[in-house]
Amino acid sequence: MSRTPPRTRTGPRPPRIGLALAGGGPLGAIYEIGALCALDDSLDGLDLNACEHYVGVSAGGFIAAALANGITPRELCETFIEDRPRLDGFDPAWLMQPAWGEFAQRLRTLPRLAGEAAWSWLVQGKALSQALERLGAALPAGVLDNDTIHREIARLFSRPGRSNRFSDLRARLTLVATDLDTGEAAPFGQPGWDQVPISRAIQASAALPGLFPPVQIGGRHYVDGALKKTMHASVALDDGVDLLLCLNPLVPYHATPESTHGGRIPALVEGGLPVVMSQTFRSMIHSRLVLAFERYERIYPHTDIVLIEPDQRDAELFFANTFSYRQRREMAEHAFQRTRALLRLRAGRLAPQLARHGITIDHAALADPERRLIDTRYRPADSAVATRLHRVLDELQRRLPATAERAAGPLPRRSAPRRAFH
Repeated sequence: MSRTPPRTRTGPRPPRIGLALAGGGPLGAIYEIGALCALDDSLDGLDLNACEHYVGVSAGGFIAAALANGITPRELCETFIEDRPRLDGFDPAWLMQPAWGEFAQRLRTLPRLAGEAAWSWLVQGKALSQALERLGAALPAGVLDNDTIHREIARLFSRPGRSNRFSDLRARLTLVATDLDTGEAAPFGQPGWDQVPISRAIQASAALPGLFPPVQIGGRHYVDGALKKTMHASVALDDGVDLLLCLNPLVPYHATPESTHGGRIPALVEGGLPVVMSQTFRSMIHSRLVLAFERYERIYPHTDIVLIEPDQRDAELFFANTFSYRQRREMAEHAFQRTRALLRLRAGRLAPQLARHGITIDHAALADPERRLIDTRYRPADSAVATRLHRVLDELQRRLPATAERAAGPLPRRSAPRRAFH
C-alpha cells in the first residue's frame, strides 16, 4: 500500500493530534483496525504512531497502547486479522483461560456463607429467600482469567523498541478503567496513575463485569472503563490537543426497508432477545456519546473534533456478533471500505478542518476502486493460529451471548441521533 511522505505544518509549533478509541469487544477492535488502516491510507500528513495523546477504553485500550508503542495499524491487521503474525508469540488461547483462582476463592467462602444463611433463617427468623441471598457472594465475579491478558501484553511490550511503562513512551497514553467501589473513572497513565504497568491498565480497562473478574490494583478493584463513559475523549481535550480523532465502533441500528438486505429481519423484535439486548446496549452507550460530544463542542470550541463511526444503517456490522472473530477478515475489509466511503462523502467538510493541522486527503487513493485492506493472495486456512483462534472465540461466543448487554444497565431516557462525523 503506497504512502506519500507526511507533510509538515507551517507555524510556530507542530499540531498536537490526539486519538481516542472506544471499546466494543473483538468486533469493535476489528472495526477500529480496519478504520485506522483506512485513515492511514487516505490521509497524508497523519502518522498514527506519532500522536500527542492516545486515549483507550476496553478493547480500544490495547489498540491505543499498541500505536503508542510504535506498532502500526498494518501490523495489527496482519497479526489479528490476516493471521500473519508480526507480533511474536500471539496465541488466542489466553483469551479463554477459566478463572480458576476466582472460582477457588469463592468456593472457600461457601461454608461460612451457608452457615450465616442458616443462622439468619433458623435463629433470626428471616425469610428463607432473604437468608439465601447471602449465598450470592459465593458466585464468581468473572468466568475468564484476565491475568493472562496482563502477562501476554507485558511480554509483547517488553520487546526491543517497546515499553510497558507509561513514563517511557514518547506520547501520552491514558487507559481508562472504572473504580468498582466508587463508580469513578480511573485514568491510568495520568499523573498519579502512571506507576501501573500498561498491560495491567489494559487488563483493568477491559474487565467487563461477568466476563472477567475485577482487577485489583493498589488495594482497589477496577472494571471496564466504558461503565463510566463511552470514550473518555475529554482526557485528551483537557490536555490541549488541536485535533482529536475519535473512533466508536458500536452504534444503534436504524432498521428501515431500504437498509434491510441479505435476508435481514425487517423489525429488530423478530431477532429475539440477543438482538433486542444488542440494540439496547448500543443505544445506551451511543446516547451518552452524543451528549458528551455536544458538550465538547461548547467547552472546546478551538479544538477540531472528528468522530468516525459506522453508519447506523449498516446491517453487516450490526448483525455480526460482538464476540465473534470468525468473520474478522470480512468485517475488517468492510470497515476499511466504509471508512473510505465516509471520507469521500465528507471530504468537502473535512478537508479544511484537517488542513489546519497539516493533513491532506489523498483523493486519488480514495477514488481507487482496487484499494484493499486484506491481501487476498494469502489463505488464512493454512494458518494453525487461525484455526485455534476460530475455535477459542467461537466458544466464547457460545458461552457468553449476552454478558456485555447485562453489564450495561438500564436504557437511558434519551435516544441517540445518527451521526458519522463531528
